[in-house]
Amino acid sequence: MQVLLSLCLVFSSYTYAADSGEKLSIVNYNLIDIISAQLSPLDDGYALNAESDVAFGVALEQAVLKGFDLNFLIEFQLVSPREYWFDDEIATVSRRIVLRYHALSRQFLVIRENADKVVQQKSYESLSEAQEDIASIKDLKVLDKNDVERDKTYKATLLIRLDRNKLPKAFQVYAISSNDWKMISQHYTWQPNLFK
Repeated sequence: MQVLLSLCLVFSSYTYAADSGEKLSIVNYNLIDIISAQLSPLDDGYALNAESDVAFGVALEQAVLKGFDLNFLIEFQLVSPREYWFDDEIATVSRRIVLRYHALSRQFLVIRENADKVVQQKSYESLSEAQEDIASIKDLKVLDKNDVERDKTYKATLLIRLDRNKLPKAFQVYAISSNDWKMISQHYTWQPNLFK
């Protein structure tokens, strides 16, 4: 009986995905791999621009198609290294990206919060297009000009991760202990040249 129930759940998952017009991934792992990141000058500060590879495994794809919101965190930090003490923290910024599937319109929504807490939303026909949006960070203000000094050296770190704490409460225990729901990038570190 339990085997029959499991097969029904799997079949209904695949049927639901097929009804949405999406082809399920055959990949069983999740990936966020940051390829590049830089700080670009603005009139009053610096903006983070980054590119990464993002791929969902089967479990995450099915969850999105069933209506789970996936919350991703962009975590940026700039420090000034010190030789004999802890690094001097200059700026720490965290921004949220939410991926949501709207079943009635069959649209994937990517919702971003910018530095001024203004919410921006874009819609996509396919999950792969939504993933491409999540993989790209453009003009995210992370620093003011007066936060940095010309004669200092700085180290920047970027991390992108799935926030499993934002999943439904009843599902969190399973999700936190399962590798199917683990999705985190490497700590991408570089030394920005802020005063070109």
